[in-house]
Amino acid sequence: MASIERLYDLFQPEHYDLYIEVSRAEKVIKGKTVIKGTAKKQAIALHQHDLKVASVKVNGQAVDFTVVDDDDQIRFAVPEAGEQTLEVVYEAPLTDNMNGIYPSYYQVDGEDKQVVSTQFETYFARQAFPGIDEPEAKATFSLALKFDEQPGEVAIANMPEERIEDGVHCFEKTVKMSTYLVAFAFGDFQSIETKTKSGIKVGVYATKAHPAKDLDFALDIAKRSIEFYEDFYQTPYPLAQSLQVALPDFSAGAMENWGMVTYREAYLLVDPDNTELAMKQVVATVIAHELAHQWFGDLVTMKWWDELWLNESFANMMEFVAIDAIEPDWHIWESFNANDVQAAFRRDAIPGVQPVHVAVHHPEEIDALFDPAIVYAKGAHLLVMLRSLIGDDALRNGLKAYFDKKAYGNATGDDLWSALGAASGQDIGAIMKTWLDQPGYPVLSVSVEDGRVKVRQTPFVLGEKPKDDQRLWQVPLAASAPGLPALLTEESADLGDWETIKAASKGPFRLNVGNAGHYIVSYDDELLAEQIADLTDLPAIDQAQFLQNALLLAQANEVNYADILPVLPLLANSDSALVQDFVYQAITAIKVFAEPDSKLEAYLQLFTRGLSTKRFAALGLAKKTSDTVSDELSRPIIVAAALYGKNQHLMEEAHAVFQKAGSAQKLPADGRTQVLKNELVNYNSQETFAALLAAYQETANASLKRDLSAALTSTPDALQLKTLVASFKDPAVIKPQDLRNWFAGVLANPVGQDQAWTWLKDNWGWLEERLGGDMEFSSYITVISRIFKTREKFDAFKAFFEDKKDQPGLSREIVVDTQVIKNRVKLVEEQEASVAKALDGLVK
Repeated sequence: MASIERLYDLFQPEHYDLYIEVSRAEKVIKGKTVIKGTAKKQAIALHQHDLKVASVKVNGQAVDFTVVDDDDQIRFAVPEAGEQTLEVVYEAPLTDNMNGIYPSYYQVDGEDKQVVSTQFETYFARQAFPGIDEPEAKATFSLALKFDEQPGEVAIANMPEERIEDGVHCFEKTVKMSTYLVAFAFGDFQSIETKTKSGIKVGVYATKAHPAKDLDFALDIAKRSIEFYEDFYQTPYPLAQSLQVALPDFSAGAMENWGMVTYREAYLLVDPDNTELAMKQVVATVIAHELAHQWFGDLVTMKWWDELWLNESFANMMEFVAIDAIEPDWHIWESFNANDVQAAFRRDAIPGVQPVHVAVHHPEEIDALFDPAIVYAKGAHLLVMLRSLIGDDALRNGLKAYFDKKAYGNATGDDLWSALGAASGQDIGAIMKTWLDQPGYPVLSVSVEDGRVKVRQTPFVLGEKPKDDQRLWQVPLAASAPGLPALLTEESADLGDWETIKAASKGPFRLNVGNAGHYIVSYDDELLAEQIADLTDLPAIDQAQFLQNALLLAQANEVNYADILPVLPLLANSDSALVQDFVYQAITAIKVFAEPDSKLEAYLQLFTRGLSTKRFAALGLAKKTSDTVSDELSRPIIVAAALYGKNQHLMEEAHAVFQKAGSAQKLPADGRTQVLKNELVNYNSQETFAALLAAYQETANASLKRDLSAALTSTPDALQLKTLVASFKDPAVIKPQDLRNWFAGVLANPVGQDQAWTWLKDNWGWLEERLGGDMEFSSYITVISRIFKTREKFDAFKAFFEDKKDQPGLSREIVVDTQVIKNRVKLVEEQEASVAKALDGLVK
């Protein structure tokens, strides 16, 4: 694959007139694109992909052209540099690859239907129309859309509809924007709408496969999020509308198209009467994330894909800032610490992982940038760290200046640091470059030596440590004692007299209080003993952080998991959902040592049952009117733990609940996943399996589908798993957008692991053809790396992926995941005996 040629250097568009005609029946797109802009040279080119170009005109005159498919280009010449009007007439296929312009399939009352929509990020606009398909090439767009329209169908796009002429839907001209943000959809949608305080139309669209009430939650969150952002950013929402559109087939979670955001149905639609709180939180944060982009990403866009973090990291932080403001009782930052932060920590310490800011040399590398643990989660954690350092006033003032200066244009990280630096009076660029431009993070080793507190930073590595690793970071210390330095900028520092610091410390001495800093801390025995002694009196975030540090250090073989086990009973009865999450993250980590039906597994199940019994007795299986938010969020964690621990009372109660409901559709969402799993793991029958698989195919409820998938893939019956694997390529059973989760579920099941692995090897070519152009494709490799743990499987993984390492979109993932599995194999070999011994002592 050739290096990327930047076509914006040759031609700079100002306005597009897009005529697009779509035939669902013939699966064909016909189009005419007229572009006004400025040629910088005589020899210019436009992007295209799979377009059958009929003609090219320059200023009304037909010209010769060459289509170069390998470079995604149409090449031709203009008479001279300067202002030009280009016209391209073309046709293209309507594909099922969930990018470009594509159909989504669904049923209403047994009738097959489809809607058509777009997905242009990263570089798929060129599949729909020719142009300069680069973020910097901002222009205005006027869309005229025609399709094989049926009665009752509607068309929507970035801007409001202006008129309909001879069946052609004409939309208002957009503001200046990048090609990847152009969007439209058409079909038999239902919708609801409202207006914000500033008069912006907010709408939610979905197919009629869903009850109308399922749109209400999203409308409320979207409206309040926009109102929050207008205030926080001190910058008005720049368009007249904000439509949220749920699509039956959608590869990503959601996409921030300006004025018309698209979503997976699972991340927009909520049954108000039967959805657990954790899922409502997920939907709310996804909506808030995409709406944060309407400013950060759409109004101001990264100049090139190497600055993708400017879009995603900021939106990932702002989703939590927004939801915390509009739903403060949810304590949404606990979710951030339990999920995003841990994903970032685990991924970011692996040799070979990308930095947040990464160069792009090949087109296929663009999709590989979308590493959720790095560009989203780590980037967000870095911005949380920065927010903690400079405060909200400086953050808001800096952002306002940034938007004022860069609106409708493009920016780099330096532009943002300049604005925030001016607002805070700090050299933000110098601090943040140490975190963005190099991968990884440090572990701060804290010790008391000769009556002094010493701190030293070293790169934290999960795996083989590089020789002569000189990485240093500017680390906000956030100490529990006042008067200490705000930043550690050198390799080591003397923080002062221990007795003085100890007396001033709020609780036992700690660094990174609040866990905003993207680093972990390793304390010497004296400091660690003080923390353990006071552990039950510490705030929940500090208790969780204690386990976070311990688990990461154990994963790196710096401490032993056996030493963590005795600490868990101290926290097992906490009423904090965050603490419970970390207690059972520890159990999940220790499951890697437990082979099925082994003595160690039996002891771990017994230990887990002991940890969870008291909280399960207090919470129960069913939701209560007296539940706190923490109770609601804790219950699925505790019930899952009790089920793993083979709590007989739970197993019998869950079985009774299932039998009384009579079907999966009638089960309450709270506890539904575990009720379904219990039925298939402990009361399995072919009749139940068949009924649940049929229910999966019949329901349009995405949350129920998720629960059914999790349950069905947990069956211990090898023949039932064979039935699932045989359905992997059948979109009538499993949609391609959902296949990765099914594959992961079967692979994680010891009875199905070999079946799933064999299927992947045998069908890799099909996967590449079906999903290879998608940013989610490489995550199939990630899924495997989370599960394989034996030397045999490590060798098989290496053998299969060795000849794929030269593919730009896969190479980094293969390198990183090879290291992940290698680390796990080594960990099991070195710590299994000590973990078994510790469990033996704890359960006897």
